[in-house]
Amino acid sequence: MESMEHRVREFIGTTFPVDAGEELATDQNLLDAGVVDSIGVLTIVTWIEETFEVTVDDEDVLPENLGSIAGIVAYVERKQQEAGR
Repeated sequence: MESMEHRVREFIGTTFPVDAGEELATDQNLLDAGVVDSIGVLTIVTWIEETFEVTVDDEDVLPENLGSIAGIVAYVERKQQEAGR
């Protein structure tokens, strides 16, 4: 089974403009790096909800939850634990 980080990294790489061959650091701020903008955050939220079957609450749409690959992974894992998965 592929890791959550791999799935998130693959989604980011195929959905948003990342220079070919550029490896994003796990903790790199995707907004500051210009990889994701405000519309991109909404795209990430939709993907998380559809892929991992969790609800992203409005108050959870924060840079620490969705601003980096590590943040997204930690957030989804936390939401899955809360849901008992």
